[in-house]
Amino acid sequence: MNLFKNFELTQLHPSTTERDIIDLCQEARAIEAHSVCINSSYVALAKQLLEGSNVKIVSTVGFPFGTTDTLSKIHEAKKAIENGANEIDMVINLGLFKSKNYVSVLKDVIDVKLAIGSIPLKVIIEISELNKNEVIKACQICLDAKVDYIKTSTGFSKGGATLTVVKILKKSVKNRIKICAFDGINDEESASKYMDIGVDRIGITSAFKANEVAA
Repeated sequence: MNLFKNFELTQLHPSTTERDIIDLCQEARAIEAHSVCINSSYVALAKQLLEGSNVKIVSTVGFPFGTTDTLSKIHEAKKAIENGANEIDMVINLGLFKSKNYVSVLKDVIDVKLAIGSIPLKVIIEISELNKNEVIKACQICLDAKVDYIKTSTGFSKGGATLTVVKILKKSVKNRIKICAFDGINDEESASKYMDIGVDRIGITSAFKANEVAA
C-alpha cells in the first residue's frame, strides 16, 4: 500500500518558522504527499514552494480552539484561498458544542461552508474532549452541514486519533463524509491500521515523522 498519497504533513506549532515550512514542503514534494496542513499566515509561502507539484495546501481557520466568531473564520478562509489554499480546516466551536448550543455550532459550520463554495472543508471535532454520544452528535452536525471531511484532532488537546473512536466516526457518517485521522499516528503499522478501517487521510505532525513512517 502506498501510504504517502494519503499523508497530510502538518506543521501548526505557534513557533513555526519559515524554515520549518520550507522543510515541510520539501518533504511533501519528495514523498509525493497528498497535502500540507499549515496555519493561514504561511499559505502564500507554501504556494511558492509547492509550485509545479501535486501537493495540496490545507489552511487552518479559527485554529486551534474554534472560538473566533464566524465572520472572522470566513475572512480567514477567504484570504487563505486567495493566497493559494486548496482546502480549509476549521475547528468546531467546542465551547458552544459543550453548551449544547447545537444550532449555533451548525450555523457556524454552514456559514463557512457556504462562504468557501466548492473548496473542500474539513471540520476538526477534537475527539479527546468528547464522549461517545457527543462524537455521534458532532458527526450529525457535520452531516447536516454537508462538509467534506471530519478530522479527529487539532494536536493541541489531551489526545489524538484512536481506532475505537474512528470506527464510531465511520459508522456515524456511513461513507457520506471522509475521515482524516490526526495525532498519535507515528509509524507505518499504525497508519496502515487506520487505512484498513477506511480512513481517507492520515495527518502526520511533521516531515520528520513522515520520514519515520516511510522508512
